Amino acid sequence: MSSEYPPQRRNPSIKPCVAVVFGGRSSEHGISVVTAGAVLRAIDRERYDVLPIGITAEGHWALTADDPARMAIAERRLPSVEQVAEPGAGGVRLPVEPTRREVVYTEAGEVPKELGDVDVVFPLLHGPYGEDGTLQGLLELSGVPYVGAGVLSSAIGMDKEYMKRIFTSFGLPVGPYTVVRPREWETDPAAARERILDFAGEHGWPVFVKPARAGSSIGISRVTDIGGLEAALELARQHDPKILVEAQVTGREIECGVVEFADGPRASLPAEIPADAEHDFYDFEAKYIDSAEGIVPAPLTPEQTAEVQRLAVRAFEAVSCEGLVRADFFLRENGEFVINEINTMPGFTPISMFPRMWQASGVSYPELVDVLIQAALRRSTGLR
Repeated sequence: MSSEYPPQRRNPSIKPCVAVVFGGRSSEHGISVVTAGAVLRAIDRERYDVLPIGITAEGHWALTADDPARMAIAERRLPSVEQVAEPGAGGVRLPVEPTRREVVYTEAGEVPKELGDVDVVFPLLHGPYGEDGTLQGLLELSGVPYVGAGVLSSAIGMDKEYMKRIFTSFGLPVGPYTVVRPREWETDPAAARERILDFAGEHGWPVFVKPARAGSSIGISRVTDIGGLEAALELARQHDPKILVEAQVTGREIECGVVEFADGPRASLPAEIPADAEHDFYDFEAKYIDSAEGIVPAPLTPEQTAEVQRLAVRAFEAVSCEGLVRADFFLRENGEFVINEINTMPGFTPISMFPRMWQASGVSYPELVDVLIQAALRRSTGLR
């Protein structure tokens, strides 16, 4: 290991230090690493010091190499934090009280070393234990500003049931759905199955069976008849004991990004996810492995573009979001937009729809990263 490890910040008073935190304990660990690689490549090193911190799948916080090339998808395989962690690296601890902002590096048998103050955290974790308000709560306790949604909006953005309930309360149209909660499944699974069948009987097959609190389309099944239901329920429960069942909404899939600029949230040009004969729906493989092409900007009328942008900002405000959001919609044949969900930390890889929509809107990837960091630096932590 290099004698300069761990690295020391140079001229900490000149440039803000951004801790890029990625990986994590969720099933979206690999995508988080890919996202972090893209963000590390894009951050302006003339303006910011950067401290990459990876969280392993077991939950160990480690200082990692600042090497985006090792954080990309290779041969259809996702990278992991272990691949970019320094050999024999010790642990990293963020500040735990609001009066101090030093990041501390600890190694077995060695005196802990302070790596300098962190001015803002860029949390690039997807899914539970990172995007769901848990990491945001830790950062609130420590008093460190961070990119993206706060505790409540992160939690709502992760739980698809309560997200839809909030949307409905704000007058945003959602598709039909039903929820099976863990206690219901544990006490009376037969009744839960019967209710799902009643739901399918009312709204028709196919239905989509999803983990209620997961992302990147992981654990989702498109179920065309009763024969596929059991396997779909088991797959969803591997990722979350709470299950969401949705009726299929027939229409074009439209996405729209929202970013918090200095003058408030703005919506990007929308994108369209076209039907793909090789995939039943826009699933994990289509998004990240096969890199299914979206259409940017979406071929919509000016009126439709303006409407989906309005609804995207409305969804952003309804959930009290900050920083960024990707809002996903269906455009029905009758011209009505139906919101499916929002993502408070959307896919941020170079091929992801969120940065592509902003590039089409005149904001490059590096500029987008800078806008998000500046938005976080403008805010102070505390109740939001």
